[in-house]
Amino acid sequence: MAERTRPIRIEFCVTEQERQLIQSKMAQLGTKNIGAYLRKMAIDGYIIKVDYTQQKKPAAAVSRVASNTNQICRRINSSGHLYTEDVAELKERQAEIWSLLKETQRKEL
Repeated sequence: MAERTRPIRIEFCVTEQERQLIQSKMAQLGTKNIGAYLRKMAIDGYIIKVDYTQQKKPAAAVSRVASNTNQICRRINSSGHLYTEDVAELKERQAEIWSLLKETQRKEL
């Protein structure tokens, strides 16, 4: 036990109803580690769960634009030509990002 990062053991007893309530709150957070949950609650008294699902769409759109930009830059560096279709595609992708950001902002307000 000397090599453990947390060598001090604290134990407490709960009723079946309390255990179910703890497990229910853990399920709401999406955690399965009861030790980590109880430690966090004992130290901080609360846990904040942040939902990032709305940020995933704009992040994916930005990633696509960055990928397209890199491909276009490679093509320009190898051929020395910039095509109007490339510029149009980048503008289209930027418009997609702006619409996603505006949609997210509307939902938050």
